[in-house]
Amino acid sequence: MDIHAPISADAISLEDRWCAHNYKPLPVVIARAEGAWMWDDQGRRYLDMMSAYSAVNLGHGHPRILRTLIEQASRVSVVSRAFHTDRLGPFLARLCALSGLDGAVPMNTGAEAVETAIKAARRWGHTVKGIPANHAQILVAEGNFHGRTTTIVGFSSEPAYRDGFGPFAPGFRSVAYGDAAAMEAAIGPNTAAILVEPIQGEAGIVVPPDGYLRRLREICDRHNVLLILDEIQSGLGRTGQWFAFQHEAIRPDGLCLGKALGGGVLPVSAFVARRDVIDMFVPGNHGSTFGGNPLAAAVGLTALEVLEEEGLVQRSAELGQHMRDRLTALAHPAIRAVRGRGLWLGVEIDPGFASARAVCEALMGRGVLSKETHETVIRFAPPLVIDRADLDWAIDRFAETLEALRA
Repeated sequence: MDIHAPISADAISLEDRWCAHNYKPLPVVIARAEGAWMWDDQGRRYLDMMSAYSAVNLGHGHPRILRTLIEQASRVSVVSRAFHTDRLGPFLARLCALSGLDGAVPMNTGAEAVETAIKAARRWGHTVKGIPANHAQILVAEGNFHGRTTTIVGFSSEPAYRDGFGPFAPGFRSVAYGDAAAMEAAIGPNTAAILVEPIQGEAGIVVPPDGYLRRLREICDRHNVLLILDEIQSGLGRTGQWFAFQHEAIRPDGLCLGKALGGGVLPVSAFVARRDVIDMFVPGNHGSTFGGNPLAAAVGLTALEVLEEEGLVQRSAELGQHMRDRLTALAHPAIRAVRGRGLWLGVEIDPGFASARAVCEALMGRGVLSKETHETVIRFAPPLVIDRADLDWAIDRFAETLEALRA
């Protein structure tokens, strides 16, 4: 690959002219993709080590997903929830069986799943727990990322997510992530739920101490508080289990899912929960025109089947350990830490060596695409279908990149 070939300046300038500048993408124009590989509009090939924040767990253009997409779209795609369809029931039944929960609300984006969880928790708190109307409180963790709606960014601890977007909804209290004792101390009579990520993705692939989720489960049981987990990035095989909560052998009361649920082709999400929580929703108090549409349900069911039948969850566990071992063995002075689970690792870069952005740009020149978070961490989260040889190739290119930057 000629790393000095000109980039597609026209495509980039056109996007820059007409699109809001709410992202700072790397200077590459992707024109097609297959499996774990992507090609730009000049024909140069890149290995995808990001998977669209876990949306592409099954790889790009998985043939079974595409076949389902085309076949279902040729029959019926959207009818709204004003009518029953033959696809929604089988999809949600499989999703509930896998999670061990009792019912689900189908939505579209991850943020919608989280908003649905918030509504369910508040209504449960008022209806079941007896919290006075409009006084329900939800505890969240510092460093969280649950989406971009005004309600959600209102309880973010990242200034850039909040600046200029207030006023924000009350009813949330932030507690240090990974500190179960602090979370328990923050519970009051109006606390309806604790909402956390099992691993914080946007914060830099931050893994809490062992036993943290078990402690939260015990605390919630003791205080009659719902435990709601946001597994939009960590769920569906990413960490080497179907769901990250399975690493600690617990079960949440509510679960937010998205991204990989759409098989890499559609936005599909769901809030899955135990029966008394799901029953907080009745006709008229919540809905979505596109949520649960037959096209999304058909694709979602096929995505679950592919994950299971192709053994991608176990593959994530095995290749994830291999990736961790190899990255750790680099022992490069630029690397401060390697953390994560399964095929979801963050490599923290010493800012005195280079910014994570600079490393990602240099890595792009060697045919590997990823993205930094918070200027210090590089994400390594390839599609779960990646070949071991391709994974090794990417790590070799990473090692070369660090050496080139040091020189």
